[in-house]
Amino acid sequence: MLHQPAYDGDFRQKMSNQSVNTIFSIQEALKLLLTTGISSGGSFAIWRKPKSTKLEFVLDESLEPEKVSMNLEELAPGFIVHPFADQEDKKAWFIRASKYLFLNLDHPIEEDHLPEWVLNSVENAQNQILDSLHFQVKSPGVSNEKRNIGEEKDHFENLVKLGIQAISDGKLEKVVPSRTKTIQLSEEFDLSKSLLCMLKAYPNSFVNFFHIPKVGTWIGASPEILIETKGEYFHTMSLAGTQPAMGENPLKTAAWTSKEIEEQALVSRYIVDCFKKIRLREYDEYGPKTVLAGTLLHLRSDFRVNMRTTNFPQLGSVMLELLHPTSAVCGMPREAAHSFLQQYEGFDRSFFAGFIGPVNINQETSLYVNLRTASIEGEKAVLYAGAGVTEDSDPEKEWEETELKCQIIGKFIQNPND
Repeated sequence: MLHQPAYDGDFRQKMSNQSVNTIFSIQEALKLLLTTGISSGGSFAIWRKPKSTKLEFVLDESLEPEKVSMNLEELAPGFIVHPFADQEDKKAWFIRASKYLFLNLDHPIEEDHLPEWVLNSVENAQNQILDSLHFQVKSPGVSNEKRNIGEEKDHFENLVKLGIQAISDGKLEKVVPSRTKTIQLSEEFDLSKSLLCMLKAYPNSFVNFFHIPKVGTWIGASPEILIETKGEYFHTMSLAGTQPAMGENPLKTAAWTSKEIEEQALVSRYIVDCFKKIRLREYDEYGPKTVLAGTLLHLRSDFRVNMRTTNFPQLGSVMLELLHPTSAVCGMPREAAHSFLQQYEGFDRSFFAGFIGPVNINQETSLYVNLRTASIEGEKAVLYAGAGVTEDSDPEKEWEETELKCQIIGKFIQNPND
């Protein structure tokens, strides 16, 4: 059961004052959207893209979660949620945009800008939800025994050692083991405040929250595009290498080791190999360059393709199948790395390192690797993180890297004022 603290008196007064055009703060607007989604009983998602001032919301009022095939160009507008592992039916969860709304965070959020279906849902929900906003969430089937394996430092460091050995034996070039970290939600946990703080702290990330009844409830701030189509252009990126952002100008003072440079180059080479598989030769590559994602630095290269001049209108769906799971979250060669993780990792990643994002919203599709993320399960949150292992890796340092990654979301769940 996830609890939301009561709305304060000022907010209640705003909602009851019908004689003026009320102006809401961003946090109050988030509460309105959360209330609308939860009271509907259906699935919903809230997100803001990197470097954007647009807060977007989709609501699927159907009480039964929907799954769809991955023909992106043929899908109705909505929000895709796909786990790390392929499903037997080759489908993903889909939040159909039966209702859609966006708010410009650069301008005052006025009541007149909100549709009646939002205001009515909040008004109707006041007696049921506003005082103690809560709803049941269900874990996507991860047993406590398997979850405990994901929490253990010894297990993770042994995974790293096994990965290094597999690389030394020539079976792998790189592998990305992951782990979990469970934290308790405090009685003061306020979902809207956590989301607000993440929006402010991570302007260069895909800040998101989604809830699918009986499937899962997740919050995150991903720095990595998987695939994006906008107009006639396709975009993807290779993102790898991690270090803390230090000093007043971390982008200029960052120093990368040969291990980190090679790790990122492997991801870039994999993308180029995917282009070669489909005989695509006309693409633009930019980078690698150092980028900031919250308190961490990464190396990133960007790839762009003009789908019109290459006569490849379905490039989004084709590349999605080729890229997921990327070497940045799985390893290389992909099949061998995936088999290694299935054999030794010991727990279900669920939606961590899967992909999520809006599809065909205003003629744009933006799918992100589900990183820097947490699953909200009852009174707890389960954090997920992985680390890229090469032959130069050190197990203790890889554990420390996952601790840094867990902190990115964990601190906003435990201490949302930070």
